[in-house]
Amino acid sequence: MREAWDLAQLALLLLQVDPHGLGGVWLKSGYSPARQTWLAQLQALGLPVMRMPHHIDQERMLGGIDLSVTLAQGRVVEQIGLLAQAHEGVVVVPMSEKLSPQTLAMLLQAHDQGQVHALAIGATHASRFGLVTLDESHDDEPGAASKLKERLAVWIDLDAVDIAKSQEKIEALSAHELAEVRSLLLKIQATEAQMRALCEVAFALGIDSMRAPLLALRMACVHAAIHDREFLEEEDLRMAAQMVLSPRATRMPSNQEAESAPPPEPPPPPDATNTEQDATQEDTPPPPATEPASLEDTILAAALASLPPKLLDQLLLGASKSKPQSSSGNSGQAQMSRQRGRPLSPRLGRPTSGARLHLLATLRAAAPKQKLRTKHVGQKIAIRTEDFYIQRFAHKAASCIIVAMDASGSAALARLAEAKGAVEILLQQSYARRDSVCVIAFRGAQAQTLLPATRSLVRAKKALAGLPGGGGTPIALALKHATEQAQALQRQGITPLLVMLSDGKANVTIDGVGGRTQAQADALQWAKQWANHGFTSLWIDTALQPTGQAQELANVMQARYLPMPYVASQRLADAMQFAHRN
Repeated sequence: MREAWDLAQLALLLLQVDPHGLGGVWLKSGYSPARQTWLAQLQALGLPVMRMPHHIDQERMLGGIDLSVTLAQGRVVEQIGLLAQAHEGVVVVPMSEKLSPQTLAMLLQAHDQGQVHALAIGATHASRFGLVTLDESHDDEPGAASKLKERLAVWIDLDAVDIAKSQEKIEALSAHELAEVRSLLLKIQATEAQMRALCEVAFALGIDSMRAPLLALRMACVHAAIHDREFLEEEDLRMAAQMVLSPRATRMPSNQEAESAPPPEPPPPPDATNTEQDATQEDTPPPPATEPASLEDTILAAALASLPPKLLDQLLLGASKSKPQSSSGNSGQAQMSRQRGRPLSPRLGRPTSGARLHLLATLRAAAPKQKLRTKHVGQKIAIRTEDFYIQRFAHKAASCIIVAMDASGSAALARLAEAKGAVEILLQQSYARRDSVCVIAFRGAQAQTLLPATRSLVRAKKALAGLPGGGGTPIALALKHATEQAQALQRQGITPLLVMLSDGKANVTIDGVGGRTQAQADALQWAKQWANHGFTSLWIDTALQPTGQAQELANVMQARYLPMPYVASQRLADAMQFAHRN
């Protein structure tokens, strides 16, 4: 298994040959000597390298009107956008985890189509570029959007690379060598067996996106061209599996097919006439036949050799089935504003009712019309009301995690203690994110708000310490109370998320009386009510031996289901935070 820095060096060569075909590189690293060394090597490859800030505006990105020249010359003069300037090169995106959805959509559209359309002037330019996205997020923060990462062939984590290791540098291809490699790359074609092998390995590792085997195939071809080969060999496929498929793995490959294969039929009983011959053959047994490993097994072994070390934890927390991560923060849903927040592209409108005039966009709209409006040279710029553009902003709404805790008799005291500890840890994490936590406890014949939405650690600990255990399990009442709480929060502009900690064994009806059958029916009815509102939810099954009742309720609620037997409070809190981010 190669180390991260060795893979990063090889990625530079691959990117130099085919930046657009490989998509690019996702670089997980904060500001460090290793990252700066790698970026300096990227600059030295001889490719156009453009740096795109995450807060870039639309006209700088796609192209638009050069305002100063247009006003000076009295005619529309185009300003080429950053993506068009990066044609046949690389776009470096620092802090890619903070890209807004609008910027991300425009970036990916240009990347997929290989061209960019400047909306302001209606011009189209070729824009085939590779991406180097610098993900500076911490482990407990949402990283770059999954729809961005899946388009990039190489995923590398440089956080653990030390300074000494980063001094080892690979030599870039010269202009003559690069031309020869690119010429050879056009001739390389994969066989059907090789393509099938990459697809089967991707399936075995739980990779759903077809982009992964396609990128792996492209990388294998580039790797073969660099090594002056006209045909793909196992070495090329193994390297592609290690660099492309292994970091994307979401599960360990199963051996169910091999285990379910029928056993070989027993040999027929020996004839009496052949007994002597059989005895002779037993004295000199033939050598065991060894079948060569299939191409799929060889590639799979290479991928397994470099699986991410945290894969099992990611699977346990449901990361393999997660929704695409947010690329613009982890608080609440985005809300439009005229006064504060992250700037958005301006729109036509009048500066009334608190809206502010966007001066630059207004001048851009008026500039092409000056010849028609001004009669004499040197006359002041003529601006009309139809030129007005107003500023727009988007800010994140506050978020609140509603934790509904089962404190009934079916919740073991040890599990209840773990849930209390998880809420305290979650509260500490939420404090730094400006989020709040609301705790609902349900037992006996009632569900009550134990802790209103708060970020106070002192109040939370006092409330949790006084939470008793025992009694019936009124899940329907808990879901009803949580739904009402979520609706109230939404009316205040707060995004709710429900985390249910229960084994799902309802035995108290919505009216507060006993009866398992009716209690389960009431719970299912309120689970549907929750789903109808479209709120996000996570169900953590606290049963020592899950029976399926909690999972049934989670499915009806359209919630993420997570069985967590014998798990620590920290992992429970991590699961809640993971669901909140997604």
